[in-house]
Amino acid sequence: MSKALAVFHGRFGRATVYQLNRPFNVHAHREGHLIFHVGGTPAQIDVCDQRRLLTEESVVAVNPWEPHNFLPTDMDRGAIFFVLYVNAEWFAPDTSCTQGLRFGRTHFKRSDTLDRLIRHTAALVCGAPSLKSLDGELRRLIDLSYEESWRQTEARQEIRTTAAITDFRIRKSVKLLSESPGAEIELDSIARASGLSRPHFYRLFRTQTGVTPHLYRNTVMMEQALDALVATEAPIADIGYDLGFSSQSGFTRFFAANVGMAPTDYRRAAKVLRP
Repeated sequence: MSKALAVFHGRFGRATVYQLNRPFNVHAHREGHLIFHVGGTPAQIDVCDQRRLLTEESVVAVNPWEPHNFLPTDMDRGAIFFVLYVNAEWFAPDTSCTQGLRFGRTHFKRSDTLDRLIRHTAALVCGAPSLKSLDGELRRLIDLSYEESWRQTEARQEIRTTAAITDFRIRKSVKLLSESPGAEIELDSIARASGLSRPHFYRLFRTQTGVTPHLYRNTVMMEQALDALVATEAPIADIGYDLGFSSQSGFTRFFAANVGMAPTDYRRAAKVLRP
C-alpha cells in the first residue's frame, strides 16, 4: 500500500517522501516537479509521452503543466521517492527572460554533490528538526537541481519551451475553471461560455495550454484539496463535498489516483511552515 512517510509544506512549495507501489493517473501540476529515487526498486516516469527510468543515479524534472505519471516496476516491493513541488512563482516570467525558470532536461544524472544533498535533505524532511532551516535546504536543492539540468543540457541541446495562452477564449475558460473548480462542473458549459463548440474548445485548449480541459480541471481541484487538508481541520467528507463529490469514497478515489494515497494519510504526515 502506498503511503506518505513525510510531507512538508514550506515557502518554496512542498516536499514529500513517499513509499509508492501503485501507478498514478496521468496528471499535471501548476508547480515544477523534481522526483528523486532514494530506496527500493527503480520506477518508470512518463513525462509528455516519453518514458524515463528513475534510479538512485538519476533525477526526473517536470516543468509546470507537463502531463506525467508514475509506473512502479515492482508493485509488491515498491520504492521510496523524495518529491519536490516548486511554487508557480518560481517559474513565472520576469523582466530578464521570456520563458521564466524551467528545467533544461527531463531526465539527468546526479552529480556526487547533488546526490549527497538529495539524501541529506530527504532525511531532514523525515525528521524536520527545524522547519525554517529545512525550507532553506530545500531551496538549495532546487537551485542545484536546476543548474544541473541545464549544465547537462548544454552538451545535448535539449531545450523545452511552452507557448503562452494567447487566445482570449481559452484565457476565459481557464479563469472559469480556476474560479469554480469542482467535479460537477460541465466542461461543455465552459466551452459554450467561452464561445466555442465542444470539438473546437478541446482542440484549442490543448494547443494553447499543453493539457486537456479535464486534466486542467483535475489539477485545480487537487490544489484546492491539498490546501484544505493542510490549512484547515475540515472533515475529509466536507472537503470532498466542497469539490463536488457526492461521497467521501469518490473523493478518496480521486485523491489516491492523483497523489498515490488516501487524503487521511496525507494529512496525518503533513507538517507546515507557517509564514
